[in-house]
Formats: sequence, C-alpha cells, structure tokens
Amino acid sequence: MRSPPRAEAFPAHTPAASQVFITVLSHGPLTRSDIGGRAGLSAAAVTKAVRPLMEAGYLVEDEDARPSLGRPANPVRVDGGRALFIGVKITGDEIIAVLTDLCCRIRQARHLPLTARQPGAVLARAAELVHELLTEADGFGVPVHGLGVAVSGDVDRAAGVVRYSPFLEWRDVRLSELMEMTTGLPVTVDNDVRALTVAEQWFGAGVGLSDFALVTVGAGVGCGLVVHGRVVSGAHGVAGEIGHMVIDPAGPPCHCGNRGCVEAIAADRAIVAAVREATGVPVADATEAVALAHRGDRGAREVYTRAGEAIGRAIGTVANLFGPERVIISGEGLAAYDLFAEQIRDAFAASAFGTAARCDLQTRPLPFDEWARGAAATAIQSFIRAQTRH
Repeated sequence: MRSPPRAEAFPAHTPAASQVFITVLSHGPLTRSDIGGRAGLSAAAVTKAVRPLMEAGYLVEDEDARPSLGRPANPVRVDGGRALFIGVKITGDEIIAVLTDLCCRIRQARHLPLTARQPGAVLARAAELVHELLTEADGFGVPVHGLGVAVSGDVDRAAGVVRYSPFLEWRDVRLSELMEMTTGLPVTVDNDVRALTVAEQWFGAGVGLSDFALVTVGAGVGCGLVVHGRVVSGAHGVAGEIGHMVIDPAGPPCHCGNRGCVEAIAADRAIVAAVREATGVPVADATEAVALAHRGDRGAREVYTRAGEAIGRAIGTVANLFGPERVIISGEGLAAYDLFAEQIRDAFAASAFGTAARCDLQTRPLPFDEWARGAAATAIQSFIRAQTRH
C-alpha cells in the first residue's frame, strides 16, 4: 500500500486565526466586519488572521456575493475543496468510512462488515477502507490532511487510546498510534457521540449555539455536551454518559454492572430482550421489535413507553444540570421515535426544573454515514487547531 503525501501545516498560528477560520467555516460567507462581531475580534485582528488564510487558499472571496464598494466589505468563505479528510466509524459489526472536504461534505462513502472484533482484525479492515478512499482522493488533486476515528465507549482523545469499548470488547487499545502506523495519516480518535457532537456544532443543528446537548439512542444511549461553545470531555473523558444514569435501582441489569441504567431500559438490546419477555414473541432485533409494536402489540408498546420515559427523564436531568438551549435527539433508535416521542416529552417536562423546561427538543435522524462524518469533523478540528497548541 502506498503512503499518502505528507500534509502541509494549516496557516493559523494563533488562537485568533483559528477562531476566525472556524467562524467562517460554520457561519460563512461573512464579511470581515461580521467575522469580527461573531469572533469578538478587532478589525485589525481579523485582517491579520484572514490574510495568510487567503494567501494559502483556505479562504476565498465569495464569488456569488453581490459586488460592493470597498474590498473589505466583500464576504469571504472557506474553499471546501482546498483539503480532504477521512472519517471512520467503527461499530460492533461494521466499519463506515467517508471522504469529506474541508467543509465536511461527504464526497465518497464506504461500508465494510466486521467478521471479527479483535483490534488487529478491525485495524486491517479499517486500513483497507482508508486506502480505498486515499485512492479516490487522488482524483480531487488535493491531499488528505487527517483521519478521524470514532468508537463507542470510554475514549481518551488526548492519548489516542480506547480505554474501554463494550460493543467491541476492547480495553486500552492505542488506536491512534496503530492507525497512524497503518495509514501514514495524522489520526484523531474520539468517542463516537462526541465526534458527532463536533459535527453538529460546526456544521449541523448546533451551529450558532453556545450551549446544547446531543442525545443518541440506539445500540447505546449517549450524550455529547457543548458548554460555553466547547465540547465537554470531562477530567477523565467520560462526560455525558447519561446511558449509565440509574433510573430504576431495581431495574434490569446493565452491562456496566449497575441495575436500571437508561441504557438497560432504552438501548436496542434491552428493548429487544424486554419485548421478548413481555410478549413471548422471539423478535430477532430492534427492527422486528419496532414492527411488532407498530402492529399494536400491547406488551411491545409498553416496553417502548418505559424506554421513552427513561430517555425523557435523562434529558430532563441534562437540562437541569447544564441548561442547554437545545437538545438534539438522534441515533438509529429514532426508527421507533413515534412509539415513545410523547413519553420522552412528558417525562422531560415532568423532570425539568423551572425554565430548564424551555429547552428546545429537536429530533435529527442521522444515518451511520453521518457518524463517520463526525469522525472526519474531529480530524478537521485537529488540523485547524494543531498550530495553536502549546
């Protein structure tokens, strides 16, 4: 396998320059005056930051804008085609990889089933997809500047280590180091929900919000938090783990060792087990469980009612603790949203204290390609901020 060409350094050597670029990336096209207002920078600071970014081709004058007198009033935008990135999402049974541009628009996507979950086997399959996308990238004429990898569980982004991933049954896997050796690319490894949160903050339903949360429902129940404009990881990298918030101490056992966690009630595997027990029907997976409930089976519908109540109470707790302006609900579990939407909202309203109940609940169905896009967003983030780290 060939090695990718060494990527250039991003020409933002100060936090202000990085902030200017991120502002245009998320909100552009913007005039220099608008950039200063959004980033809280003086006109001189904006001019100083914009100049090298334009000289390097990362920012360009917006050709679609109406001409105006005086060059500084012309909007600038990010040239998305100036750089490419790869994002990889690893699930328990599949790897999804995407090639994106600098604006995190998906250009190519690949899916590959996993037949084994040992780190070596997963690395080999992931590298196969990455090298396929590197070949596709040749046709765009610009290098791939980074690779993001998203994995569920306890992930230490700074160290590039997967501390514990229950679905993959991994412990202390130095994934960043191994992927860099395998692909030759700079690698960012992060928890999959946090990676998706970065994508929503910069490119999705969280753009322009200082405080919001992303709650994902499906194989697990996760939560990404943005507080004062920053994605929160916590001192130990596990902030936002609402899936392991205990709702019912006498409830079903959870794989974490506790009982009655949100995940033990509302994750796909828990729902399938509860539907089997409640109905006697041997449903094979979440798709069959949803179908049974949609056919009106009372026992199945009661399982989804309990799941919705658990999710709603968890979201209410998030609202009470962090006061987000919006909570975005996503994940593959939204296929059942009509079965528990009312319970989520009612339980949220009952548990949210005072004005915390004003939080906007917004559903956003996202396919797994978007989770891989989230991984690419973390690589874009690392690329932009690499030169400003001390």
